[in-house]
Amino acid sequence: MRAELTQLSGVLHLPRISIVTPSHNQAAFLEQTIRSVLDQDYPDLEYIVMDGGSTDGSVDIIRKYADCLAYWVSEKDNGQADAIMRGFQRATGDILAWVNSDDTLLPGALRRVGEYFARRPEVEVVVGGCIRVDEQGQPLRARGFGPVVCNLGTSQNLRKLLYWDLGFAQPASFWRREAFFAVGGFDTSLRFCFDYDMYLRLAQRKPFGRIKAFLACFRVHSESKTSTLNEIRRQENELLWRRNGRHDIPDWKRELLFWRYEVPEKARHRWLQLMLTLGLVRPPHSPL
Repeated sequence: MRAELTQLSGVLHLPRISIVTPSHNQAAFLEQTIRSVLDQDYPDLEYIVMDGGSTDGSVDIIRKYADCLAYWVSEKDNGQADAIMRGFQRATGDILAWVNSDDTLLPGALRRVGEYFARRPEVEVVVGGCIRVDEQGQPLRARGFGPVVCNLGTSQNLRKLLYWDLGFAQPASFWRREAFFAVGGFDTSLRFCFDYDMYLRLAQRKPFGRIKAFLACFRVHSESKTSTLNEIRRQENELLWRRNGRHDIPDWKRELLFWRYEVPEKARHRWLQLMLTLGLVRPPHSPL
């Protein structure tokens, strides 16, 4: 395995980062996603695109960037988790992540991630901030005119994941390859919550790290999974909660644990929203 990535002789040795993009008939957004990854100017990037047999012109877009990709394929798969998992099995990077074909990375994101992991060899997962955008890539605002809908991620551990909330967006999460395969990768039988399931298993090993910067944009549109699979999400969440013992404690204790995390996190988020609204915080490389 590649030597541990630490600071040697004053030189920071950045890890190889492998990004996988699963896609199926997302030609409207795919090129922007691909460009957001390839334009990172990261010195050791491996980019893989797993297309599920698109018929909308996506393949032409992928071919346009084929010379910059480590691997790509367009063929029928068994769903999103299957496509990403096959991409990760082919990947050779020390750090893994995926960016869906309607989401984007913000400029400089991979540099921040690579430097974070290089300086903190003990951390296995890191999360950062994410901005919600519309179909045109413009930041969404609460009620259409309020604060920008975003978060800066949060420090996470198993109990917080199980009894409170994810607290970050998937496109702004990155983890070590060794940890991912040690916990068994994805449960590909899950359609929506395979990422939450993975995070729970990774959190059983170690708490997550956090980068206090915006790393990605999460796009909301009428055809996105978040918009169309809410009932499946509810069912799979319930399955994972039972699998991980969430219901093994009384209701009152679960409620208490929820508010223990909710109150400080909500206050921190409102402060962020206020700073953004007043223009006192303007994250670099974000569309705000």
